[in-house]
Amino acid sequence: MSELLIVLGPTAVGKTDYSIDLALKYGSPVISCDSRQIFREMRIGTARPSDEQLARVRHYFIASHSITDNYTAGRYEVEALSLLEDLFKTHDTLVMAGGSGLYIDALCNGLDDFPDTDPQLRATLIERLEKEGLAPLRHELRRLDPVTADRIDPANRQRIVRALEVCIATGRPYSEFRSGTRKERPFSIRKIGLTRPREELYARIDARVDQMMAEGLEEEAGRLLPYRNLSALNTVGYRELFGYFDGEYPLEEAVRLIKRNTRHYAKKQLTYWARDPEISWLTLPLRP
Repeated sequence: MSELLIVLGPTAVGKTDYSIDLALKYGSPVISCDSRQIFREMRIGTARPSDEQLARVRHYFIASHSITDNYTAGRYEVEALSLLEDLFKTHDTLVMAGGSGLYIDALCNGLDDFPDTDPQLRATLIERLEKEGLAPLRHELRRLDPVTADRIDPANRQRIVRALEVCIATGRPYSEFRSGTRKERPFSIRKIGLTRPREELYARIDARVDQMMAEGLEEEAGRLLPYRNLSALNTVGYRELFGYFDGEYPLEEAVRLIKRNTRHYAKKQLTYWARDPEISWLTLPLRP
């Protein structure tokens, strides 16, 4: 049976180089499974693979969509499965790499079939979000569906709006639409988790943020400021600079917050995957 190797792990752990080496070993492209590197406008702040890395092996789902697209894990599931079906015609083994747990889960297990989006209701909720902030919507979701409210990251605006939309449109809790039934895939899946000692990982995160700033992250965030309300830009590295642009704190504080929040995000990623017994973990750097 064809096999999909998924390289996952926290941000800045070294997934890009590891997955490229693995892809070269198997003669495979790299299929990205990153919910932010997919957007072409977000180059620096998402730590997109360098031109040199992209030249070493073919990559898919890198800078392939716009931030103005309403891109979701469900859409990724459909598009990635279609791509895999095509690639497996000429490859026995394919390599996927990314740090987006929901996208990886969608590809491996499938998502439940939720009701179609109501554009008018969605527009109303987004307008409320812009005027009232996230807290009132989060409180309303907790009233209508406390199970989902406990499950969703309280800062994830996109998922809170989507869950609340389903609750209001159907009169039923969003959680009732989650069957938890795993969908079968016509290929085997092997998950390789990369990790490093915490102090080393945090040092790599700090160094990466400094490099991003040197490469022009402030200017990139400035160009994207008019789109700050899009869900794609509710992302560490951009949020903090938007606060700096608003005059909430100096640039040095924005950089400190980016480093701190990136470390928190890495910790959340590891906690998310700790529940998955199918992951084989490797501690980098690997010793010969």
